[in-house]
Amino acid sequence: MVRPEDVQKYISENLSCDFIEVRGDGHHFEAVIVSAVFVGKSMVQQHQAVYRALGDRMREEIHALSMKTYTPEQWAARQ
Repeated sequence: MVRPEDVQKYISENLSCDFIEVRGDGHHFEAVIVSAVFVGKSMVQQHQAVYRALGDRMREEIHALSMKTYTPEQWAARQ
């Protein structure tokens, strides 16, 4: 069973993140991801970047991933 820490590791290995937090039950996960990679990209493009970082794991190991993506500036404004 995939753990939230595993999903977090998979993302951070392939996507430069300023902050990442993943929660879940082994099948369904929720993530908050902050990355400068998201600057100038639409939400769809941001999510696609995360899916690319997960690669085949998204189809094979992770059944559902809900995410909130932020640029560092957006994240700082929320704090």
